[in-house]
Amino acid sequence: PVQILTYLDGVVKVEETELKPRVGFLYPVLTHNISVLINATRERDSGQYMCTVNVVDDVTSTGKNVGVINLTVLVPPAAPACQLHGNAVVGANVTLSCASKKGKPSPAYQWQRTAPTLQVFFPPAQDRVKGTLKLTNLSLDMSGLYVCVAENRAGSAECSIVLEV
Repeated sequence: PVQILTYLDGVVKVEETELKPRVGFLYPVLTHNISVLINATRERDSGQYMCTVNVVDDVTSTGKNVGVINLTVLVPPAAPACQLHGNAVVGANVTLSCASKKGKPSPAYQWQRTAPTLQVFFPPAQDRVKGTLKLTNLSLDMSGLYVCVAENRAGSAECSIVLEV
């Protein structure tokens, strides 16, 4: 494990890691609350963090002086890309796809037609994991604006495509 902060004899030492300019104690150390603050969190800050408190000459605390926490930094979806696959002619089948290059956890996708009338789609036509929407036996009234929303616990982003049959 990489050591980030050390407090010894009234001196705080910050190790040379990429966290150095972004990390510090949340409270004055003398309060005995050694909570750590990480500014401008990044996805790669995710991982296991361990706090070790050593009391000089205290053999009774051995094995009881370690606290562990797992940090997962969530990432909102990047703006997805919407694409049309196939020829949009009457009677044909087409697939609309929606994909976001970033997002943690992986985003779920939701397609809907917004114009000229609102229409929401469900499986099996829509695949919320893959971001696809299959439209079969196209008709002229299926033309319109189709919007895809990529969403996870950290946020959402959307793209749209105009289908002209």
